[in-house]
Amino acid sequence: MTTKFVLTDPVAPVNCHAWNKERNCIAVSPNNNDVNILKFDGKKFDKIVDSAALKEHGSRVTGIDWAPNSNTIATCGEDRNAYVWKEEGGVWKPTLVILRINRAATCVKWSPKEDKFAVGSGSRLISICYFEEENDWWVSKHIKKPIRSSIVSLDWHPNNVLVAAGSTDFKARVFSGYVKGVDPKPDATPWGKKMKFGECMAEYGTGKGGGGWIHGVSFDITGNKLCFVGHDSSITVVDKLAGTEVRVATTHLPFRCVSWITESSILAAGHDNKPYVFTFDGAAVNEIGTIDKPVKKDTSKRLSAMDKFRQLDSKGTADASATGTDLVTVHQNAIAEISIFAGDKTAASTVCSVGMDGKLVLWDIAKIAAAIPLAIK
Repeated sequence: MTTKFVLTDPVAPVNCHAWNKERNCIAVSPNNNDVNILKFDGKKFDKIVDSAALKEHGSRVTGIDWAPNSNTIATCGEDRNAYVWKEEGGVWKPTLVILRINRAATCVKWSPKEDKFAVGSGSRLISICYFEEENDWWVSKHIKKPIRSSIVSLDWHPNNVLVAAGSTDFKARVFSGYVKGVDPKPDATPWGKKMKFGECMAEYGTGKGGGGWIHGVSFDITGNKLCFVGHDSSITVVDKLAGTEVRVATTHLPFRCVSWITESSILAAGHDNKPYVFTFDGAAVNEIGTIDKPVKKDTSKRLSAMDKFRQLDSKGTADASATGTDLVTVHQNAIAEISIFAGDKTAASTVCSVGMDGKLVLWDIAKIAAAIPLAIK
């Protein structure tokens, strides 16, 4: 039901990842300047030779996204740069993106049609990047107002124009990323009719008199609903078509990422080290439970008198179960990102998570839901 892998040797935190379309290769960054391409045969990961690693960034890589149809990889990093990588003859070659930012880039996301991508940054703006044939490079236009702090999460609307952004000013916003000459004139949506570039179509917070950074945002498959999670341990669902906004303050540690996995089910994960399922019925957000089934520790092992003495001397107790450092969760540290491995936002059958413990975990949603059980619809 769950399959876990350690991606790096020695073990290092994995803060961002992206799969290719066939799900037989993954791009990951082990919390440093490089992006490694790993082959996956369903049972193990094999690192492609170091010459195939993406090594152009001068500082820590903060975001990776792999466009499935064009087979191009977009990366961004703390060096204030972004690159678009294309494979030619087994070698990944970078093209520089003109971001024009003076702070670290924090996240990157391809648009559904893969003709644009968005880059969030600490410069309090979003760069909407598109290819300029004349100069053979990627250029960008900036969305600035009314952003007041760093952008840390992004997601595109299915219409290829609207983009949702989570910010450290406690706000989740929906902007128009319409680029004249790249996009056809967009049709009206529940978010609005006029979509000139940079227009703020909607803005939401995490609560009156408080709140938290918006760590993750996700449109549903129709684009009419938006879900976002905050550092105040809240999860919020906005149904723009119905005109409803529902916020729930959970008792868990803050979530760092979120995604729709069915038309009415949401998966969120973060500092609790395990993913949680929520459902939205149009009027309420309900917590269903975690897909991480607790692992019982084996306390049946008997210690010798000498082992008991050593534990009592070094740890202050002879109880082996009380001094163990392994958690009962599959991930042993915070989950940094989740992605859909099989299926889509209407019916995700397998999801992938990476964490600060260096692990990648594949979760078989259907089997887990039947075994626990969970009411995932």
